[in-house]
Amino acid sequence: MKLSPISLYDKLVLGKPVATLLLVFLITAFFGWFVPDLRIDISSDSLVLEKDEDLRYYNSIRARYGSDDYLILTYAPRGRLFETETLNDLRALRDSLTAIERVESVISILDVPLVQSPPMSLEELEKHIRTLSDPDTNLALAERELRESPLYRNRLVSEDGDTTALQVNFRRDRTYQQLRQSRDELREKRLEAKLTSEEAQELERLTNEFKRYSAELMAQQEADIAHIRAIMDRYRDRAELHLGGVPMIVADMVDFVRHDIRVFGIGVVAIMALLLIVAFRQPRWVILSLLTALATAVVTTGFLGLAGWHVTVVSSNFLALLLIFVLSLTIHLIVRYRELHVQHPDEMQLYLVRETVHSKFIPCFYMVITTMVAFGSLVVSGIRPVIDFGWIMGISLTAALVLTFTLFPAALMLLKPGTPHKPRDLTTAITGLFPPLIERHGNLVLGAAILAVVLGVVGMSKLTVENRFIDHFHETTEIYRGMYLMDRKLGGTTPLEVVINPPAAFLKEKQEPFDTEEDDDPWDDTDLQGEAGITGTSYWFNVFMVDEVDAIHGYLDGIDETGKVLSLSTTLEVLKQINGGEVPDNFSLAILYKRLPDEVKQKVITPYLSPDGNQLRFAVRVYESDVNLKRQALLEKIRQELTGELGLSADQVHLTGMLVLYNNMLQSLFRSQIVTLGAVFLAIFLMFIVLFRSVKLAVIALVPNLVAVPLVLGLMGGSGIPLDFMTITIAAISIGIGVDDTIHYVHRFGKEVAVDWDYLAAVRRSHGSIGRAMYYTTVTITIGFSILVLSKFVPTIYFGILTAFAMLIALVANFTVLPVLLEKLKPYGKKDIMK
Repeated sequence: MKLSPISLYDKLVLGKPVATLLLVFLITAFFGWFVPDLRIDISSDSLVLEKDEDLRYYNSIRARYGSDDYLILTYAPRGRLFETETLNDLRALRDSLTAIERVESVISILDVPLVQSPPMSLEELEKHIRTLSDPDTNLALAERELRESPLYRNRLVSEDGDTTALQVNFRRDRTYQQLRQSRDELREKRLEAKLTSEEAQELERLTNEFKRYSAELMAQQEADIAHIRAIMDRYRDRAELHLGGVPMIVADMVDFVRHDIRVFGIGVVAIMALLLIVAFRQPRWVILSLLTALATAVVTTGFLGLAGWHVTVVSSNFLALLLIFVLSLTIHLIVRYRELHVQHPDEMQLYLVRETVHSKFIPCFYMVITTMVAFGSLVVSGIRPVIDFGWIMGISLTAALVLTFTLFPAALMLLKPGTPHKPRDLTTAITGLFPPLIERHGNLVLGAAILAVVLGVVGMSKLTVENRFIDHFHETTEIYRGMYLMDRKLGGTTPLEVVINPPAAFLKEKQEPFDTEEDDDPWDDTDLQGEAGITGTSYWFNVFMVDEVDAIHGYLDGIDETGKVLSLSTTLEVLKQINGGEVPDNFSLAILYKRLPDEVKQKVITPYLSPDGNQLRFAVRVYESDVNLKRQALLEKIRQELTGELGLSADQVHLTGMLVLYNNMLQSLFRSQIVTLGAVFLAIFLMFIVLFRSVKLAVIALVPNLVAVPLVLGLMGGSGIPLDFMTITIAAISIGIGVDDTIHYVHRFGKEVAVDWDYLAAVRRSHGSIGRAMYYTTVTITIGFSILVLSKFVPTIYFGILTAFAMLIALVANFTVLPVLLEKLKPYGKKDIMK
């Protein structure tokens, strides 16, 4: 005879608890072996959209002009900067940094070319490049040049001359670059057409190899930065030092994630243990709940390590969420078991456990599914860490459901029922406050809910995605202090690159065929245009375009939000100094370009002009700490001014850099918020129809959750808390977890109303039974999310506080709005009651 799934479960799990526990132990041990393989990934990809066309352009520009992935070390001596003792100390610091194996070079005031200390001719410059370290350098003139030169002012030296910067450049890892390029090429090809089986296998291999190599490189980079900080510590008694730059931010955020995982895990376990002790006063419930939660955490973490999934700053709270969710599941089982034990004090343990599991599996199953749908809606965000967070929580919830209904009941089967414990008066008193309110003031409850939604919608209208990256960190962190100092003293932090192409007509003319019989290299500038050199073939590098280049530079430099601007205009200022203060003519420009030492050319020309001379790059740094910074408005203003007042065509102007990529991600958040909310509400509504077998009941069940979301988003808008890659998840998660209480209440209410068809009596009984479990789980979840305030990452703190607030609102709505609607609309008939 074929056994039903329920009978098979009873036979295997409840009938053989020891074997079940042994199997669970072996599975947990297997996945536990891979827990150390869990990797943390905090790369620049965390701040950009997955299929952003600007990302592709950014990578191409970075490949041409160089990467912005370097460290900036600021040095502010106790005494004067330009005195011998200080310069010797700075030299020792530079040499210590240069000695690190992966450091390719260190750029400081000691190493940059000086052309006015005293003034040098081109002939002298060809023979020898003077630096601050040279014995013939005039120190007073050097100080003046470094503080006033357009190349170095607010870049290597602050205007007041008391702070300098050292740029630490790491060697480019060619293996990393090749793996990334090969992977990205196949990814782009997959977007346009279906890959062959061989290409799909190669993409999978490259992806795994890139992840592995990236993890190794990340570990090495962390070690290098730790080494640099150890070196800095040796100089802190003589100077104030700060470290900045993308690699440092990445390394510190990895530490933040590790801190959050550790603190969240320990904090949640400790708080949950205390809550379970206070709520149930029996060691068995504390031990079984925590055992189930910890086993689920080990299995999930081990699976992620085995599968090679990486944890980011967005998903760093997955462990805390998982522990909270497992405990909420076990609390529902505990409350139901204790109810049955009070009702049937003489029954055997098998009966109590079996009835507990049978009565709670369906609502718990749908509770998990709806929460998975909520997290699953995050995959449409387009932001890789948010997408991964959705998938990680889907896997975690699956493990939570399986272990809650295997480990927990199997372990409970090995214990004796003990003495029945009646519900505590405090919990009953709290849940008992609501039925009289529903009976006497049902219309007032609905009116208050409508008013709350209206106020929430008003607040939502003020939601913004504009936020400062610096505000993601506490003021005491190295990231915040370093960015703030560089904004104040060294010309800004966030890179923005303005790339200007020549007119399309010029490019078309360049592409016309010409005779190359006598020239093997048609792009050799000197031969092509005789003595004119590059000035004869370049659209920008000639005297005719100097004024236009200067106008663009001047406009960008004059914007309030921008700090240091470097470009070909800066270079031309330096060339004027070499040329005796005169603007060189085309012939002189070509001679200067040809005769400039490569070391000088790499610093003053190559970063701002393409090799063919037809593309300009303006390297702009934006003040990240500017309270008035509005990225989208700034970018739109720059485009409008360049194509309007300055007369460039739209296809000539390209804005790129981390500011653009980060802004694209922020601007996508509104769309993502709408899409995720729509997706999660639709999916949950359809699931309600399947679960409750009634469209009317599904609509009623959805209403309480429509109260919590506008309120939490309205609170964000009214309080000026912007949407970011963390807070975008709050609404979907609040719905997914909030409907858990809705499902349990409706499930229990259906059974209670069938007793006597007295809806108000059913409300009282439901609040006195399932209401206690809802109260316990909500308190557990709220306090659990409150643990996130211990994070070092400010968006995570907002996420914890706001989600906890949403959980409380959802509980109140389920205790008031839901029963009022059930009582007034009376959706149940005898055929509608769930079996």
